Amino acid sequence: MKSYIRYLILTSLFVLSSRAIAQQTPATLAGKIKRFAPTQISGNVFNLSDGDKIALDKLIAAAKLMDSLYIRQVWTGNRTFLQKLRQDSTIGGKEKFHYFLINMGPWSKLDHDEPFIEGVPRTKPPGANYYPEDMTKEEFNSWISSLPEDSKNNATGFFYTIRRNDEGRLYSNPYNTEYKDKLEPAAKLLRDAAEATDNATLKAFLTKRADAFLSNDYYESDVAWMDLDSPIEPTIGPYEVYMDELFNYKAAFEAFISIRNDAESKKLENFSLYLQEIEDHLPIDPKYRNPKLGTLSPIRVVDEVAIGGEARAGVQTAAFNLPNDERVTREKGSKRVMLKNVQEAKFNTILVPIASIAVHKKQRSMIAFEPFFTHILAHELMHGLGPHTITANGKASTVRQEMKELGSALEEAKADISGLFALQYLMDKGVIERSLEQQLYVTYLAGIFRSVRFGINESHGKGTALQFNYLSDEDAFHFDEETSTFSVNFGRIKVAVKKLTGMIMTLQAEGNYSGARELLEKYGVIRPTMQSILTKLSNVPVDIEPYFPLAAMK
Repeated sequence: MKSYIRYLILTSLFVLSSRAIAQQTPATLAGKIKRFAPTQISGNVFNLSDGDKIALDKLIAAAKLMDSLYIRQVWTGNRTFLQKLRQDSTIGGKEKFHYFLINMGPWSKLDHDEPFIEGVPRTKPPGANYYPEDMTKEEFNSWISSLPEDSKNNATGFFYTIRRNDEGRLYSNPYNTEYKDKLEPAAKLLRDAAEATDNATLKAFLTKRADAFLSNDYYESDVAWMDLDSPIEPTIGPYEVYMDELFNYKAAFEAFISIRNDAESKKLENFSLYLQEIEDHLPIDPKYRNPKLGTLSPIRVVDEVAIGGEARAGVQTAAFNLPNDERVTREKGSKRVMLKNVQEAKFNTILVPIASIAVHKKQRSMIAFEPFFTHILAHELMHGLGPHTITANGKASTVRQEMKELGSALEEAKADISGLFALQYLMDKGVIERSLEQQLYVTYLAGIFRSVRFGINESHGKGTALQFNYLSDEDAFHFDEETSTFSVNFGRIKVAVKKLTGMIMTLQAEGNYSGARELLEKYGVIRPTMQSILTKLSNVPVDIEPYFPLAAMK
């Protein structure tokens, strides 16, 4: 068993803000490292064709290049510190190097990004290495207000860094220029993989993604990724915007190299048939619903065999929903990728032990992997539903642009809570067995304590705290003072879930930044009852530290 952050027990009766939480982190780096349980992650590659096996080798090599790109994006000094740590053969040096690789930087993600290495900024740069470190939000907004529309789109786009010229003026630098030294060899590896594979859709995606690395235009390759139908399921490139804490504009490089799990994927294909129907019944004003979603969104269940870049950093991804380009999601929908072997590892290593501490003994027998897996699926499905392209202040915009730095936490909360709403809808309709209903809500309750341990400065953790506190205030969760455990109030949970789903989606649809901030400030905090549970979880791992034998052999 692994140790975790030992929070001080707080006896205050009032709601605590995230900054007021007093906590104790493990005193040593060894203690911090032990919060991550070493776990072997692998998949079945024996049924791949000879050509696909060669392609897989090339993709694993390309994923390693995403490591180098992401390291550079985190902070201007990141590469220098990594090189120093790699050369330090002392016990302390090896521990720092180990923990640096877990976090992909010198800030501990589980400890509100506190530095664990001397000589680095005490506060992680909110703009990462996407913007000049001395640039303010005001300077950026003033600059883009003077730009023509095309230049403004580049400045706020996914694939451009912001730099200063010799005169100190800001300018946009495309990723294909900024990261040319890594993107060119990555493109070659993708072309080599495309040449080796005998799968036409994989060949098309890899060829177009290689082109995108060199052109900085990812649209065609995102479309090809949506159409991918291959035993190998690679996701590689710049995607998520979590690290841009200034505006949520800039995308980080990452890679997930996986093998499709055909049996599980087939089971879940039926879910896609109901996406439009769920959209049509969302608990929001009908004018905010999308009357015509993109083509049916594919769902893939896969087993992970290698990762790279942001996918390595901190808490491991159990599923994802991509692409993020609104043009693609509007036309094609989005793909949900479920990392089944990662989810099984998290469930067995983390969720089951948490449930034995946090959930009332009368409901512990309801904890099960199937509802855990199904809710993660629903979470990813719901990222693609609800408001995305909106009208704000009379102008066409997107939820991402209007919510700015609040967007990620609010979106994660929306996906979680509306995932429950969607599954309840499908159970009521008879698509999903009603016997899963109570298991679903109790397993979700236990999962909240797993997610919030990531820290409420992290988007998923803050979004989870929002849900927990709101549902507690609605009496959907009950705290038993005698046993200091929580249980689900089955008579209240459905109504509360529907109410919160509508509230969050309406804020998004209206581009209501101030309302979103108020909601997160009120509910995205750690309250004493939750704190009392977190304090007891010191011997439960926070997450896994994956080891990929297939990648290690390459």
